[in-house]
Amino acid sequence: MRTGKKGTGWSQLWKRNAVVAAIALFVCAAVYLNWNYEQEAQAGKTLGQSTMVGGETEDPLLSNGSGTADVGGTASDTGTASASSDYFATARLNRQQARDSALSLLQDAAAREDADETVKEQVNETIQTMADYTVTEAQIENLVVAKGYTDCVAFIGENSLSLAVSAPEGGLVEADTAKIVDVVNQAAGFTADQIKIIEVE
Repeated sequence: MRTGKKGTGWSQLWKRNAVVAAIALFVCAAVYLNWNYEQEAQAGKTLGQSTMVGGETEDPLLSNGSGTADVGGTASDTGTASASSDYFATARLNRQQARDSALSLLQDAAAREDADETVKEQVNETIQTMADYTVTEAQIENLVVAKGYTDCVAFIGENSLSLAVSAPEGGLVEADTAKIVDVVNQAAGFTADQIKIIEVE
């Protein structure tokens, strides 16, 4: 009768892996749907251009990916500053909503009665990683603002970081990029090829 126990072990392993895969799928779907929804809502409201630090060519933080501003040449400096401020507030809100949605899914998975200890440990590790990302993003944002930039918002991925920075007068120059990369490297350990800086005008 050992085959019954062996089958039960495989069944539990399969169930555990299925739960973990479902959680990962739900988290990815929630992040994608939130990102896609915001892309559609912000179409035509691109406020800045991207300064490439690594080798990427596509900008995930800008609405239509064109990297050019389309504010309409008659806007005053106050209007542009307000639009820039709105961009950062919206970006932070979107980031928080995506994290809250993912966190809710993870907590629901961990709270299930049939979830085994391995699944709970994996969920707790993922939640801790999300919390670490949040703290690191806040540290980077504070350090960049301390370097004299008006505002910024950081987005940490698994092996990359995107940083939208409010452009100073005259735009970001090489010295600005080097200063920002240094701050990010010291705070989070990302190398220059893992960092993408987006200039928000």
